[in-house]
Amino acid sequence: MKTVVLSAQQPADLDKAARLIEQGELVAVPTETVYGLAADARNPDAVAKIFEAKGRPKNHPLIVHLADASQLPAWGKSVPEVALKLAEAFWPGPLTVLLNKADDVNDVVTGGLSTVGLRVPAHPSLLALLTEHNLAVAAPSANPYKKLSPTCAEHVMNGLNGKLAAVLDGGDCEHGLESTIVDLTSETVQVLRAGPISAEQISAVIGQPVTQPLKHNVAVPGNVKAHYQPNTLLRVMSREQLHIAVTKVTAPVAVLSLLDVTSDSPLLTVISMPTDAKEYGQRMFRELAAADTLGVSEIWLENPPNDEAWLAVHDRLNRAASVIE
Repeated sequence: MKTVVLSAQQPADLDKAARLIEQGELVAVPTETVYGLAADARNPDAVAKIFEAKGRPKNHPLIVHLADASQLPAWGKSVPEVALKLAEAFWPGPLTVLLNKADDVNDVVTGGLSTVGLRVPAHPSLLALLTEHNLAVAAPSANPYKKLSPTCAEHVMNGLNGKLAAVLDGGDCEHGLESTIVDLTSETVQVLRAGPISAEQISAVIGQPVTQPLKHNVAVPGNVKAHYQPNTLLRVMSREQLHIAVTKVTAPVAVLSLLDVTSDSPLLTVISMPTDAKEYGQRMFRELAAADTLGVSEIWLENPPNDEAWLAVHDRLNRAASVIE
């Protein structure tokens, strides 16, 4: 299959992307979080192609992207008041709500589970595509299973070229990290995947406590032990460990550091990372992807701060790192 690159800024290309999806094809689409591999969520045969293209296990659920919150009753068996409050506060945006699925929602989308993840994306081109063509799309990250999430069209092509009909190029993603997933299927509201929207922000909107376990194994998108991984061995180190390691380097290494690393060794390629959590999240997958192309033996990453603002970053790093020291 030849994968074509379309421009999200061109109305004709947007229409072509929509037609391809309507015809049961896969199209990578930009979102404000990461690029998604989109299929018509009402077409189980099209959705099945997602798993084939990514090499993703079929029992892993997918997130359905909607045009607006009015579509929630078509996908959720019941829509609690807290879902409507969160939709009003955060949609379009990087929040996925987990609801009990409506009876006619296909098991291919939900990985055989009784729940479905739903969100309204904020990227204007994707939102226009969904709205103008009355589409809902299942769209996990547009990358091979367990590999780095793509934050630009080039990343998609590097990983999936030839396995999908088209990539809709909408530029770099705003957040660079996948959406927050919040479980609304019981009285206890719980964040199941950390993301750009915090448990504290959710709690402030709904007026009740929101729990967020530091580690969890609930079956939602992205919740596998090894995920978001570069091809090169990734080690996450404390600042002290990193400064010792760079004095003993014996093979080519890429270093992603919050602070300047001083070394005269030609074996080191140093990439400076932001000290702001949001900016770090925007750049993390992009810089890991860049380091992955350098032909180095390992990637060393300085462990970021460990406060609440960095929860989403740590969640991804814990799954991405082959070795955490």
